[in-house]
Amino acid sequence: MVNAVTAPRQGTAREHDQRHWWEPGPSARAAVACGWSHLKPPLPPDFVQALRAVVGAPNVSTATAVREQHGHDESMHPCAPPDAVVWPQAVGQVQELAALCHRRRVPMVPFGTGTGLEGGVNAVQGGVCFDLSRMDAIAELSLEDFSVTVEPGVTRKALNKHLRGTGLWFPVDPGADASLCGMAATGASGTNAVRYGTMRPNVLNLRVVLPDGRLLHTAGPGRQPRKRAAGYDLTSLFVGSEGTLGFLTQATLRLHPLPEATAVTIASFPGVGAAVACTVQVLQAAVPVARIEFLDEVMADACSRFSGMGLPVAATLLLELHGSRRSLAEQQQQMEEIVQQNGGSSLAWAEGLEEREKLWSMRHNAWYAALALRPGCQGYSTDVCVPISRLPDVVVETKQDLQASSLTGPMVGHVGDGNFHCILVFNSQDPEEAQRIHAFTQRLGRRALAAGGTCTGEHGVGLGKRALLQEELGQEGLDTLRSIKAALDPHNLMNPGKVL
Repeated sequence: MVNAVTAPRQGTAREHDQRHWWEPGPSARAAVACGWSHLKPPLPPDFVQALRAVVGAPNVSTATAVREQHGHDESMHPCAPPDAVVWPQAVGQVQELAALCHRRRVPMVPFGTGTGLEGGVNAVQGGVCFDLSRMDAIAELSLEDFSVTVEPGVTRKALNKHLRGTGLWFPVDPGADASLCGMAATGASGTNAVRYGTMRPNVLNLRVVLPDGRLLHTAGPGRQPRKRAAGYDLTSLFVGSEGTLGFLTQATLRLHPLPEATAVTIASFPGVGAAVACTVQVLQAAVPVARIEFLDEVMADACSRFSGMGLPVAATLLLELHGSRRSLAEQQQQMEEIVQQNGGSSLAWAEGLEEREKLWSMRHNAWYAALALRPGCQGYSTDVCVPISRLPDVVVETKQDLQASSLTGPMVGHVGDGNFHCILVFNSQDPEEAQRIHAFTQRLGRRALAAGGTCTGEHGVGLGKRALLQEELGQEGLDTLRSIKAALDPHNLMNPGKVL
C-alpha cells in the first residue's frame, strides 16, 4: 500500500548536517519581524553549493536583480528579496531542497507568477525562493471524469489552450494569467465564481511537499472523487494556505463543459445603489448568470477611455449568460426586465466571440485603466466580501468613505458573490496620502466584518490583513490556525510572516 506521506529521496542534500545557517540575537530578530531581512548575513557558501548540487548550477541564482524580481508581487508592499532563488524541475528536487532548508533552518518561499496582491511572495525573512514555473507539465487529462492534473508552472490560460477542442474548460478566472497552483494557494476566484465557484470546490486533490520534504497527497495518491467524506478535508486546508504549510507541486482540478451559447451585455444605472440592488434581484430571481461584474462611474469612465469603448460615465454592470440557445433567450428576457425595474439602460447583447472578448478585455484591463487616472502613481487593490443582503449598503458606504477621504479609488467587483475591490491609486512618495490609504483599507475591512463578511474574498491575507484576520476569526480561531501551522511547520520556515 502506498502511504499518503512519503519521505524525500536520498541524495546530496542528505549529506549536510543540521547546523542553523543563522542564529539571530534579539535586536536582529526584531528587525526581521519588521521585514528588514537585509540585516542578515548572506547564505553560507556551502549551503548555496548544496542547493546547486540538487538542481544544477544554472537553476540557482544569488544575483541581486533576480532576487529582487522574486521579492515582490503586484501589491504596494516594498520589495523583500530572498537570499537565493532556485528553479526545481521535478517534485523529487523540491523534496530534497525542502529537506535541506529544513535541516539548516532556512526560510522557504514558494513563487509562481508573482501576480498576487497582498505581498505573499515577499521574503521578509530572506531565505530561499522556490520558483516553480519550470514544473509545467499537464500530467493527466480525463475527459470522462471532467478532471485534469497540472504542475505548478501551468497557468490558467495555458490549461484552457490545452483544452481547446475537448468541449471542456477551467472557468476560474482571477484576471491575471496566474499559475493554477498559485491560485489554489491563495484561494482565488474571479469573474466566473458566481456560476462555477472559487478555487476551493474546483480542487479535487493536491500533491504537497511539506516543510521537511515529505510528500503528501491530500485526498490520497491518484484519487479524484467528486465528493468524499473520509476524514478531515486536507485539500481544503491547503487551498488558501498562501504557501505557509507546504509547496503545492501538483493539483487535480475539476473541469466544466463549455456552454452551447454565451451572451454578454452592459447596463448603466443612475447610481451605485441601483446597480448593486439589480445584482441582488438577479440572484433572487434565480437567473443562472455566469458573470455579473460591477464598475462604479469612476471605473466605468476609466475603462472606457483606456479601452476606447465609449461607455456612459455611470455605475455599470457587465452581465454574461451561459446555456442552450433556447434557455438563453428566456434568461435575456428576465435580465432585461430586472434591469429596467432598477432604472437601468436598455440592453444590447453581444454573442459573437470577438465582441464578447473585447468587452471582457476592457474589464480585465481595469487595473491599468485605474493607474492611468494618475500617471506615475502606484496602485493598491484591496478586496472584501459580504453577504449579498448587505452588499448595497456596504458598497454605498464605501463610496462615501472614498469621497470623504479624498482618495482616488475606483470600485470594481464580482458582486454576484458579494465580493468587490477598490483600486487605490496614490503617490507613494506622499506619506500623508499613504497613511490615508492604510486607514481607509482598515475601515473597509472592518465595515465588511461588521456586515457579517470577510476582510478578503480572494486576494488572501498575506502581509497586509493579519490584524483583520484576528478580528474576523477571534482568538480561538487564530489559536487553532497557529496550532495547525505548528504541527506542520514547527520551525516556521514556510513563507514566514504571512497570514499569522
